[in-house]
Amino acid sequence: MLEAQHSGVRTSINIPNFGDFADPRTVASVAVAAEQAGWDALFVWDHLTHDRRRRPFGDPWMLLTAAALATTRIRLGTMVTPVARRRPQQLARQVATLDNLSGGRVIFGAGLGDRDDFAGFGEPTDPRVLAERLDEGLDLLERYWTGEPVTHQGRHYRADDVALLPAPVQRPRPPIWIAGFWPRRRPMRRAARYEGAAPLFISATHGHAPPVDEVRDLVAYVREEREALQGGPATEPFEIVVGGVSPTRPGEASEVLGPLIEAGATWWDERQRMDRDDLDRLAPTLARVEQGPPAV
Repeated sequence: MLEAQHSGVRTSINIPNFGDFADPRTVASVAVAAEQAGWDALFVWDHLTHDRRRRPFGDPWMLLTAAALATTRIRLGTMVTPVARRRPQQLARQVATLDNLSGGRVIFGAGLGDRDDFAGFGEPTDPRVLAERLDEGLDLLERYWTGEPVTHQGRHYRADDVALLPAPVQRPRPPIWIAGFWPRRRPMRRAARYEGAAPLFISATHGHAPPVDEVRDLVAYVREEREALQGGPATEPFEIVVGGVSPTRPGEASEVLGPLIEAGATWWDERQRMDRDDLDRLAPTLARVEQGPPAV
């Protein structure tokens, strides 16, 4: 099992950045409620559109800024940001600003993103190109976050002796979690280079807990990749983030989460089901938040 940064499992609330949650004040209220109820983090989506919904959308960094100003403990981040859709220098500045504002509470989730967010605006949609931009962008983000001058001549991005200050509070940088659909290997191979994996599962739609055996296989694969990268046993902490709708009745949460934790999961991300009409509504989300994290 991968070593976790803590005993047990940490818990987060996951909300879209549209509908009721397009309003920064609403997101701030959810963050406050989550902090008071004992959740460890709040994650927001990073979409420009989603399934062509005719709903208001909020910029995730503005939403998280409001959440940071209203809280003191809870971790904050995106789940996930498509790096290929953003200029790395601008993204580096946004994340560093939020990390300074929050006192070092940012977790940066990254991935390829949703095709609609590219196609709808005439952007390239070739997965190979997006993967190239993602990897080159992640490399640049790490370098920008040092605060030192950066010169870079890459396939997609350029930098000429530029330093972005202030650097993030967290050193050497905020933790990076990489998303992708399991059992596709490439995203999890990418995740092995960073601090965490936030997989979705082809066999389990958003809001449904993944199969335990698939989580176990993913954990084993990431461990092997990390050991290959490090040339030996992987000793640094690494997070495995799984999620869904957790039971709230006494004892039932342990039946669902317990086997996932034993398989190697270190975070439980509470998510609304994608096929429900209340995915982007405040009332049901807030009701679940106020019930507190699942008892394991």
